[in-house]
Amino acid sequence: MSDLALVTGASSGIGKAFAERLAADGYDLVIVGRRRERLEEFAAAHPEVKVRPVVADLSTDAGIDEVAEICASEPLTLLVNNAGVAHYMPLADLPADKARELVNVKVLAPTLITRAAVAGMQERGRGTIINVAGMIAFSGPAPSTVMPRRATYAGSLAYLVAMSQTLSAELEGTGVRVEVVCPGVVATEFHERQGMDLSSVPRMSAADVVTAALRGLELGEVVCAPGVEDVTLLDKVFEADLAAFRGQSPELATRYRAG
Repeated sequence: MSDLALVTGASSGIGKAFAERLAADGYDLVIVGRRRERLEEFAAAHPEVKVRPVVADLSTDAGIDEVAEICASEPLTLLVNNAGVAHYMPLADLPADKARELVNVKVLAPTLITRAAVAGMQERGRGTIINVAGMIAFSGPAPSTVMPRRATYAGSLAYLVAMSQTLSAELEGTGVRVEVVCPGVVATEFHERQGMDLSSVPRMSAADVVTAALRGLELGEVVCAPGVEDVTLLDKVFEADLAAFRGQSPELATRYRAG
């Protein structure tokens, strides 16, 4: 029996690259996306494996619930939470419907879909969850002069990083692994659909992101940053996080005491 992987956002970009690589590795696939014709084209092009296209909109409760039910009922070996939308704009300019769509797709959907998959993976004693975030998750301290502000987008990716790290610790010893992948700018349709022309910006290929993610699993990484050469930079970030976390006290810090 072949291993089974479910990939969201599989109709293009990083999701499609994951599906291509996993099909080449012999995985049967459940591929999730909004564009039926793209999913069906992929299935027709890969008769060597079983491919189940699932048309679902992960910005909606119905779409999330449909995919979560598959994760709860099918013996998944690998789950890739990749679906995303950008909506790059300051919070005050972000329409409420776009804010809801972004949070549903990048926070609520991966949370509920992962929740549905974890129990079965634990019972079987094996499984892998890959969440696709981005290096913008680490951009919060940047001043306004450095980049366009996109508070909701950055916050949603930071959530995926913290959730993946904590979930990995929760699942230690169960045989279930968790990784969050944080690429920089990638050559996909992602930005074009937001009306952004990044053709002149150096970009990593989606295939390279997948290569890094799968190699990162072999290296035991929980946070995979495909474009960061010096991995000690990430180590320093996480060491500082823990130092701040452990440095707290029930006593009010001196700087907050009056005069």
